[in-house]
Amino acid sequence: MATAKLLVSKLRKPCLRAGFFRSFSVAASYATPSPTPPPPFSPEVNTLPPDDGTPIFVKGVQISARPIYLDMQATTPVDPRVLDAMLPYFCYRYGNPHSRNHLFGWESDHAVDEARSHVASLIKASPKEIIFTSGATESNNISVKGAMHFYKDKKRHVITSQTEHNLMSLSGHKIYGPKGIGALYIRRRPRVRVEPQMNGGGQERGLRSGTVPTPLVVGMGAACELAMKEMEYDTRRISKLQERLLNGICSKLDGVVVNGSMEHRYPGNLNLSFAYVEGESLLMGLKEVAVSSGSACTSASLEPSYVLRALGVEEDMAHTSIRYGMGRFTTEREVDLAVGLTVKNVERLREMSPLYELVKEGIDPKTIEWAQH
Repeated sequence: MATAKLLVSKLRKPCLRAGFFRSFSVAASYATPSPTPPPPFSPEVNTLPPDDGTPIFVKGVQISARPIYLDMQATTPVDPRVLDAMLPYFCYRYGNPHSRNHLFGWESDHAVDEARSHVASLIKASPKEIIFTSGATESNNISVKGAMHFYKDKKRHVITSQTEHNLMSLSGHKIYGPKGIGALYIRRRPRVRVEPQMNGGGQERGLRSGTVPTPLVVGMGAACELAMKEMEYDTRRISKLQERLLNGICSKLDGVVVNGSMEHRYPGNLNLSFAYVEGESLLMGLKEVAVSSGSACTSASLEPSYVLRALGVEEDMAHTSIRYGMGRFTTEREVDLAVGLTVKNVERLREMSPLYELVKEGIDPKTIEWAQH
């Protein structure tokens, strides 16, 4: 017993030093307040050293270096400052936020309340309108199923669309926070009522039972706080990256279509269709660039993006779409490399396309009546 107590004592002591967490994180330089926003990660951080001749195989695919990451709509890296905020709640502020009779519970409960306020401030809501969940998928289920079950005796129809959803779901890992945490905004006035989707201890005002994961909640709160401070700067910078990517591709390729409005869109999301190129073939050719052909939520399906179809994109063009996702840490060098690799692969695939051969000869493939055999 004495040995066990000594071990616990030794494990606790380093955690009490303020410098303990900084040694694990590169965020100290970012966390210091300054008049200018933090610099983006350098390309050297996002790529492996030059190839030494040893091939790298991942899931049977050979690549020469770590790919450029342009899939920010699938997930974002955790901002180092977010990680710094989370670390204490993994190590020594590990209390259950629902424990009401000691310091450990009190400080975790306070941290959860503070994070809830940051989330609410970001969307101009009341903290009482924010429910923490495991992510946007759970929030969607509580929203749609919860509202449907609550009003089932009075209302018989659910009206929604493929591009937008009933109430508001938030996801931590899409805003440089951790995975496994999300939030649901439920309007109080006029009041929206939902029915809980799981039974348990009645946490989150009885709407989402289960112990609230303090470190993850703190991370999401910190991500929302940073978004409030840096959203304007991020938007300006990412808009320039989007323009650089689009102009770079369109100046070298014809038959490129932007899906969606250029005016009413998030600049970090650029969805392009390349005529006479199959999107999945282009993805396989772009091994050095991490991009997507649609939502990661439905990536198991080979069907074209239902969002693009709902926007009115024709099925053949929806099949040729690639989604480029830029973010806070994307660099101009990465964008330029992505442009070059995209152009190279589109040209290669079009050289093998009989339809593109017809186009070059001045024949519109849509006017041809194909015979069935």
